[in-house]
Amino acid sequence: MRFSGPGPYAPPDIYDYGQCSIGIKLMDVRGPKLLDDERFTQDLILVSPASFVTPNVRESAKLQYYVRDRTNLFYFINPADPHLLAGIMQALYSRMHTSPLETRYYSNVPFLLGEGQAVQYSLRPRSAKKTRIPVRASDNYLREAMARTLAPRPCSFRLHGPGPDRSSSDADRGRHRQIAERLSPYVPVAELRLPRQRFDSPAQLEFADHLSCNPWHSLEAHRPLANQNRARRRMYHELSRLRQSMNQRDHVEPTGSERFPAARSSRALKAAATPTNGLDRDVPAARGREG
Repeated sequence: MRFSGPGPYAPPDIYDYGQCSIGIKLMDVRGPKLLDDERFTQDLILVSPASFVTPNVRESAKLQYYVRDRTNLFYFINPADPHLLAGIMQALYSRMHTSPLETRYYSNVPFLLGEGQAVQYSLRPRSAKKTRIPVRASDNYLREAMARTLAPRPCSFRLHGPGPDRSSSDADRGRHRQIAERLSPYVPVAELRLPRQRFDSPAQLEFADHLSCNPWHSLEAHRPLANQNRARRRMYHELSRLRQSMNQRDHVEPTGSERFPAARSSRALKAAATPTNGLDRDVPAARGREG
């Protein structure tokens, strides 16, 4: 598993608009994959907002232009091309999170399930407990919150998938909107258990620089659907290669057999350069903003 923020910058957690994402990578998944840079993985990426701010790739590219220009507010209030409703949605989703382990996540976009069914997924913490955001939060307070939780005890999430909503052909033409829970209630399909652990060893963090998550690391039976997912295929691939090139790391497909020495202290938390968060004994945090 790997936790991260929205990007493209790496500000202190307290200024990162409270958006979190999680990448789950399953190993030893047999069968042909839709992206050939990994042979035995199946990836699932979820984010904390319940839906994307923008409705399609064209609007997303437009918003990213203003984000890079650091004038993203103008995207929402531009008199010639206003997006006031999207601005309200952004404000609703921008609350600060107490911990990535206490946050609910959504796939936002549809995926194929079997033949002809389009579904979306949600990942919900099993515990309703909420910790407090520190009054004087450090740059990496989200990672530190995870470390404080997992050092003494395990935690778990429940993965939910909704009932069938509509045909995959509708979704693939870009008409698939967020599935309303009241029309297609989520049902539990799996449980994700995180054992008590420390995840901040230097070797584990370094290994993370080799990793890449992409929803197109997928079997055909779980194909990503709709135009924003299709854009992710190229975008995530290019961002991953750029990040690994900047970090001078080669792409590595994990096997699940990796082992890392346990971190003896949490001092690495203080020294980390970015607010990107991650955990798991075998698949560590990555220092990057792409999925």
